[in-house]
Amino acid sequence: MKKIKVAAVSYLNTKPLLYGIKKDAALMQQMELLEDFPSKIGKMLVDDEVDVGLIPVAYISQLKEWHIISDYGIGSVGPVETVCLFSDVPVEQIDKVLLDYQSFSSVNLCKVLLKNYWKKEVVYEQASENYINEIGGTTAGVIIGDRVFEQKSVAQPKKFIYDLAEEWTYFTELPFLMAAWISNKELPKDFVEKFNAANKVGLENIDAVIAENPYSIYDLHTYFTQNIDYIIDENKLKAMDLFLKYMSEL
Repeated sequence: MKKIKVAAVSYLNTKPLLYGIKKDAALMQQMELLEDFPSKIGKMLVDDEVDVGLIPVAYISQLKEWHIISDYGIGSVGPVETVCLFSDVPVEQIDKVLLDYQSFSSVNLCKVLLKNYWKKEVVYEQASENYINEIGGTTAGVIIGDRVFEQKSVAQPKKFIYDLAEEWTYFTELPFLMAAWISNKELPKDFVEKFNAANKVGLENIDAVIAENPYSIYDLHTYFTQNIDYIIDENKLKAMDLFLKYMSEL
């Protein structure tokens, strides 16, 4: 039987979702799992190199066919801590924004907020791998994932750190859905049911997830239970639709 190709984000925030999947031997026999940064796996799903991915929701606009196959994803109802705009100056003084090459939803979220919430015109630049060192003066930068914790922990972090998920909630009074398990084709019903159930296992065993992923820079219990909201509910889907609408107007 042909295995289902599954791609997942390699950041800490996916560990609770992947915990139960990786421990389910029968499920793992049905699939091939690879992990990489968000923009890479999103492109893989668009190019049909994988069948399902925990991908940035912004890629939905590029998919000919798409299905959210799980009740769980990466979302927030306030500050998420790991999707941020770093700057030496307040947003009204920013002239250029470097866009994280690992991101797709978050860089578009930044563009949506700058246009519709902050009402600020800036120059955007697709960033190279070492772009974080270029942030300074009136040049800001979007940084996502575990690297945000690292940047916040340096001796002299940037003076202004805008949590983009929190700013979205200020703007819309809605939560935000950054990533979801999305397939580009219909998948077997039994696989989808088992896959969805496996996602829940880690969320019910957060202490075990943390024990497998020791991290000294930030308290993972806070991150997994307060900063990230893993449940995809009606409000997150409403927020996703609104975000995709704003994206289409950029």
